[in-house]
Amino acid sequence: MKNFFSALLRYFLRGVIFLTPAAVTVYVIVQIFIMIDGIIPIDIPGLGLLTLLGVIILFGILASTVLAQPFVNWGNRILKSAPMIKTIYSAIKDLVTAFVGTQKKFDRPVLVKMYEKAEVQKLGFLTGTDLDDLGIGKDKVAVYLPHSYAFSGNLFIVPAENVTPLDAKPADIMKFIVSGGVTRLSDIEQERID
Repeated sequence: MKNFFSALLRYFLRGVIFLTPAAVTVYVIVQIFIMIDGIIPIDIPGLGLLTLLGVIILFGILASTVLAQPFVNWGNRILKSAPMIKTIYSAIKDLVTAFVGTQKKFDRPVLVKMYEKAEVQKLGFLTGTDLDDLGIGKDKVAVYLPHSYAFSGNLFIVPAENVTPLDAKPADIMKFIVSGGVTRLSDIEQERID
């Protein structure tokens, strides 16, 4: 009887290990869908999302035309000149362009020694090599170190000699960091093959 309950507990734990990530992923996706779909209040599920995607694509097309560029530049100048709005707008625009678009910033994964004789090293992304506008010498670089299990991180200025570029895909390194090192790069490569 003891073996029966032990096996039952083992199967329960395996079920939890299998279902929890899948359930949380589905829940997050559904909540994001509901939130985005609710931006445009249309009673047909999914139509609000499609309308929003269509509007975004339309604005993308219009903003890319030669005729719209003066208006886009004018709008950017207005948003960048208002004191409080400037800070919020610039930070959000820089963050969005860091992940998507032609000016991606998290594309140079590195291994960082935080100080000269450090035994412990951190994974991160080289985000800036020219820090002259901050009055920081050419021997220092900016490195962003994401946190595990969160979408946050810290920016550090470290000696350039403490940074070792990695020969790995940025998305794989980000997944490795965010998972707390649980996801192995070999597992990610195997997912691509499957």
